[in-house]
Amino acid sequence: MSQKKPETSLKGRDAETGQFIPLKEARRRPSTTVVERVPLPGKGRK
Repeated sequence: MSQKKPETSLKGRDAETGQFIPLKEARRRPSTTVVERVPLPGKGRK
């Protein structure tokens, strides 16, 4: 049985500026940040 590799990763983003921030910080400030799934390189839309 082969395991499927993930195609996305979780990233934190500041809701005001749109800049990526560490995931730990994004989870600590849920009112001003967003945790979203971002495709890994080469796995996005074609």
